[in-house]
Amino acid sequence: MDRTPYLLHLADNALILGQRNAEWCGHGPVLEEDIALANMSLDLIGQARLLYQEVAKDRGQDCTEDSLAYFRDTAAFRNYTLLELPHSSPVVGYGHAEPDYGVTIVRNFLYSALMVLVWEALQQSKDKTLAAIAEKSFKETRYHLRHSRDWLVRLGDGTDESHRRMQEAVDYLYGFTQEFWTRHPVEEEAVQAGIGVDVSGLRVDWDEIVDSALAEATLRKPAEGGYVSQGKFGHHSEHLDYVLHEMQSLARAHPGATW
Repeated sequence: MDRTPYLLHLADNALILGQRNAEWCGHGPVLEEDIALANMSLDLIGQARLLYQEVAKDRGQDCTEDSLAYFRDTAAFRNYTLLELPHSSPVVGYGHAEPDYGVTIVRNFLYSALMVLVWEALQQSKDKTLAAIAEKSFKETRYHLRHSRDWLVRLGDGTDESHRRMQEAVDYLYGFTQEFWTRHPVEEEAVQAGIGVDVSGLRVDWDEIVDSALAEATLRKPAEGGYVSQGKFGHHSEHLDYVLHEMQSLARAHPGATW
């Protein structure tokens, strides 16, 4: 099978969330968290690089990790919609909302709760290179999960104001996790080949991680239903355009440039 679409899905997830978290660099609520988010961004972008390098090897010719990150358009990306959303609750029309660290924490928690399970399972992949990437990524993601869970509990079970804002973040973001469990032909093919993992089979373990943390944080788990986002099918929110414009503008303005 052609493994590259599956690798791109994993890589795009890591790259886009790494780019989003990097937006806190120099703007973190406290210095320690500024550094923590920057380090986690480096972890995620490092994961993306390893995966993009494998795709580039398979595709050959002029394909590189840089061309995959900087010269693909929005519709070519296969990341979950959850990861491209801004660090704020939804706003109406052209309204602007200040970044909310609670949104960042909740998103990181929901995603890392999934990926710690995915990377753990992928260590058994028949693709030995992917298994090695998974082993490295699993160690990093365990820290990401611990960090986001600790802050979820601290803020959720904190002051009235921090509790309110964390509940709003959970209510806003939780619905986007429904995309985790939707089946995609690329994932199914990877599972059949023994390369990928059946994410839907991780739902019970993910629920256990999430339910336990929300209960400790005194936060309510929202009901499911409504629209299911389809980022991994290439159908994105308008927010990914802005993320890619900021991330890709320098490379596109000076194609072929080296430093």
